[in-house]
Amino acid sequence: MPTSSASTTEAAKPAASGGVQSLERAFDLLERMADAGGEVGLSELSASSGLPLPTIHRLMRTLVACGYVRQQPNRRYALGPRLIRLGESASRLLGTWARPYLARLVEETGETANMALLDGDEIVYVAQVPSKHSMRMFTEVGRRVLPHSTGVGKALLAHTPAEEVRALLARTGMPAATEKTITTPDGFLDALVAVRETGYAVDDNEQEIGVRCLAVSVPDSPTAAAISISGPAGRVTEAATEKIVPILQEVARELSAALANTTANGGA
Repeated sequence: MPTSSASTTEAAKPAASGGVQSLERAFDLLERMADAGGEVGLSELSASSGLPLPTIHRLMRTLVACGYVRQQPNRRYALGPRLIRLGESASRLLGTWARPYLARLVEETGETANMALLDGDEIVYVAQVPSKHSMRMFTEVGRRVLPHSTGVGKALLAHTPAEEVRALLARTGMPAATEKTITTPDGFLDALVAVRETGYAVDDNEQEIGVRCLAVSVPDSPTAAAISISGPAGRVTEAATEKIVPILQEVARELSAALANTTANGGA
């Protein structure tokens, strides 16, 4: 009778982390595909991952059979439609995990708190806890907006290379939601410089007149995420900003740590 090591297949080979090596490799390839824009060739994956082509081909063949990857007519590979359902469910869970932290923001700032993700070229809101004020801001969970007119958009794109930001803006356009909306790529890039310098982003009447929003990114989030507060410009003043921003930054760090702990424990 063969020993367990002799009969261990590639699919069941243990990884250094104690997991299954082929699973780790498959998920690594999916993430590399996402980083490359969703479509790659086998040689590109081999170059970026360091894995031999036969190994990548076997893994991709399995992912194609499961519907998580599809092969294009040009023989390149693209992320498959079954990932959409997983992504939507994960986004909802991310919003659920964030709600206690957003509730704390509301308690400490008095304003509506939001969490948003960068999904392709758009911003999607995945969670919100409303202010207790009778006059308050409301953004429907699931709403999609363009990044250039939002605080969360600026926070999420602040550290993206300028050429990638320009390409995104070229794809989406920069329509004016109000007379204060930034409508030029150079103007938006200048705003991103300000975000990097100050550590937070501002939407000052740019999405809706009379509304100010302050936003920060969630550091080391498993997917690009930002949290924000929004309220009437008469309440979210410059003086209020000085008090609110440190709270936003602290809550973002705590949320980051909670998400890292959740990931490390397999979502438990």
